[in-house]
Amino acid sequence: VKFAGTIEQLRAQYGDSKTLLGSAGDNIGASLFASSSQRDKPTIDVLNVLKLESSVGNHEFDTGYPDLIGDIAGWTNWDYLGANVYLKGTTTPALQEYVIVDLEGVKVGVIGAVTKDTPSLVSQSGIAMLDFGDPVAAVNRVAAQLSDGDLSNGEADVIVAEYHEGAGKGTSAGGTLENQVALGGAFAEIVNGTSANVDVIFTGHTHQAYAWDGPIPGAPTKTRPVLQTGSYGANIGQVVVTFDKSTDAITGYTVRNVPRTTVDNATLAATYPRVAEVKTIVDDALAAAAVIGNTPVGSVTADISRAFTAPTVEDRGSESTIGNLVANSLVASLGSADRGGAEIGIVNPGGLRTDLLYAPDGVITYAEANSVLPFLNNLWTTTLTGAQFKLVLEQQWQRSETGVPFTSGRTFLNLGLSDNVTYTYDPNRAMDDRVTAIYIDGQPIDLARDYRIGSFSFLLEGGDNFWEFKNRTNTQDSGLVDRDAWIAYITANSPLSPNFARHAVQVTDLAEGPVAPGDTVTFNVSKLDLTSLGSPANTELTLTWEGIAGTLGTVPVSGGTAAVTFTVPAEAIGPGTLVLTAAPSGTMVRVPINVELPTPMNTSLPTISGMLEVGKKLTASPGEWDMSGLHFAYQWQADGVNIPGATGVDYKVSAADAGKQLTVVVTATKGNLPPGTATSAAVVVNYTTSTDLKLSRYVSFSWQTTKATVTVKTDEKAKPTGSVVISVNGNAVSTVPVTASDSGKVSVNLPKFASGVYLVTAEFMPSNTTTTDGSTSNPRVLIILF
Repeated sequence: VKFAGTIEQLRAQYGDSKTLLGSAGDNIGASLFASSSQRDKPTIDVLNVLKLESSVGNHEFDTGYPDLIGDIAGWTNWDYLGANVYLKGTTTPALQEYVIVDLEGVKVGVIGAVTKDTPSLVSQSGIAMLDFGDPVAAVNRVAAQLSDGDLSNGEADVIVAEYHEGAGKGTSAGGTLENQVALGGAFAEIVNGTSANVDVIFTGHTHQAYAWDGPIPGAPTKTRPVLQTGSYGANIGQVVVTFDKSTDAITGYTVRNVPRTTVDNATLAATYPRVAEVKTIVDDALAAAAVIGNTPVGSVTADISRAFTAPTVEDRGSESTIGNLVANSLVASLGSADRGGAEIGIVNPGGLRTDLLYAPDGVITYAEANSVLPFLNNLWTTTLTGAQFKLVLEQQWQRSETGVPFTSGRTFLNLGLSDNVTYTYDPNRAMDDRVTAIYIDGQPIDLARDYRIGSFSFLLEGGDNFWEFKNRTNTQDSGLVDRDAWIAYITANSPLSPNFARHAVQVTDLAEGPVAPGDTVTFNVSKLDLTSLGSPANTELTLTWEGIAGTLGTVPVSGGTAAVTFTVPAEAIGPGTLVLTAAPSGTMVRVPINVELPTPMNTSLPTISGMLEVGKKLTASPGEWDMSGLHFAYQWQADGVNIPGATGVDYKVSAADAGKQLTVVVTATKGNLPPGTATSAAVVVNYTTSTDLKLSRYVSFSWQTTKATVTVKTDEKAKPTGSVVISVNGNAVSTVPVTASDSGKVSVNLPKFASGVYLVTAEFMPSNTTTTDGSTSNPRVLIILF
């Protein structure tokens, strides 16, 4: 009623004959229960009373093109204008392109055009017979036709373009004509590209409020009005054009947004006849809706809302408590096998049209619940692989179907997700590589596994530029519509409470690659705080390592941002997860971190130093490694066999090592690091020997045999090995081996000698040894007399 009253107040300034009421689309769809429950006919009736001329918006196609040109067209007293809407595969207009309204002899041409993104904003099946072309090109084409002097194809004195497309930020959000045009994209094309034949530009779609003076191509000193009024009738945009009939030219204009009046409804209805008609329509619609709409269906303990950048400015680029709650409801409604077996619920933020508010008593009515999801979408389930699900999350950074990133308008749309899904992201990374980790039910996502997704038919058809959904498989229609399932969920789960734990958190400046136990790791965390109503400000993060008891400390949080520094636990080996728990929201952030022990690089192999002689020590040096703080273990070996007990850095050589290859294996004991091996030459047993020769008799007869006994003695208590050579008068007569088991003592029978005097000597010949004095024997002389 106040919306109608504002229009009538403005109309009264100049009179009906000089006033044209226009709309840039979205007159229906996404509406409140009193209208949506009656297919928006009450809204159409109101606009009929107010004498509207309108272009189409994307929401006019919510129920499909057949409905738009059928029932809806039958209810409206205006013609929906869409110069860039064509029959599929042709340039044949599917809607009326323009209308000419006579205002006291001044012909005002109104051209309508809708965003070319419409196919991504509505269900595909309802517009399968249409193409949506470039809106600026279509407006310019029709504007040229209305300005060519040919009366047969229409002529207009003043041309108004109604674009259902607009700037991403309005005046209250810091938007200016200059900074919004500088962003490029659809709005810049409208401002800079719309023909000079067009005198006034109305915009819509982005729900922003602004009233600017835009440049006119080819006329650098002239401007024209460019405006948008916000949404839901918050403002009425007024452009007053001064037209000189004698010169057939516009001589001036004013442009402004007029806030909805605050005059009471009764006064407005008594003052303006059309407002009285509107009040009757509204009262009847409210009464009809109240029959079911005022029925309580559940309750809340506190507000559960969308995200906001200001108290009344919705932010579809941020996560919300209502978005995540609706996603939970989708899993609850579609989780059973007969309903499609949904594991994950996903909600597009544009599908959420209002909030569940506690005031005044926490009760949620049917109408209030319906207003959250007013579109009557079918609920579907479908299958995506883990890799496809990741790509869906990547497509929150909006892009065209061919992958061209959006640079203006809504460049990011934050999906609502069921509580079993969390992820981290880094917006500074390259497109399609910004989502850095995804966890499903607390476990890392399996990119090769199939996951069942539950959502609205609109989104699963690729709506809102989530193109990867077009590659879905095994799609199943549950037979439910969103409103009915949503209200059933509210009833079954009331009272509902907001969950302020975020599902998505920004993690930046985390170094890639593995770390080692004891390393210090730093990174930054942001976007910890939600902006839904009642969301608390987090104050600290508690750090834990999954699977290891205890905490790694806490870090403060300010403004939803924290600088994290921690030491990797000594017990952490292999792929691990750092868990950050925010207080008081309960947000849990999982950061995967791979812990590896660095493989040391031997720039030189271990070495053995020292004398290779019995009784002397050898020392092993472990060589050079690329990792400090290592401890080393040693195992000495002889001919590849471990020497029992020889595990120190030093080893004392024994006679048993003679002739063997000594090695030592040096291992870094910090983790499972590869060993290094040092090798020595064969051991030289350096010892001093003495040889003692005894005979069984010194005087004998020629027929008697004499036995010689030789004893070899060494220092270091070594057991000599080698041979003893017995010589008589310098001629060797017998050679006897000496083994370790002989303990240096051997005997031999000498040959029978003829009578005479003989010199008998014994010479010890060591095996693989060298005596310290360099000699090879210590002989003994014996004279035999007979």
